[in-house]
Amino acid sequence: MAEKGQTGSSKSTLTAAEKQLYRSRQELNHMKQHAARIRSRNLMTGLAIGAFVVGMFSYTVLSVKQERVIDELDDEARIHITRGPRTGANS
Repeated sequence: MAEKGQTGSSKSTLTAAEKQLYRSRQELNHMKQHAARIRSRNLMTGLAIGAFVVGMFSYTVLSVKQERVIDELDDEARIHITRGPRTGANS
């Protein structure tokens, strides 16, 4: 009987290590219960970041292509300007 009284009183007063273990077990159980929701949020975040990166890359490639076309047109225009107009007198 005296042993039952001692074990009952020891359960009511937890040491700091036992409290920490209890908190860590609660956190682990919480993470296990909400793992699917966290995974889906991480997936959505990853897809959003990926879509942003692909969009930015596509925009950059498109703008570089346009600059090349504009540069080619500018080069052609410079050639025509330096040659001067084609008239019957200078052809």
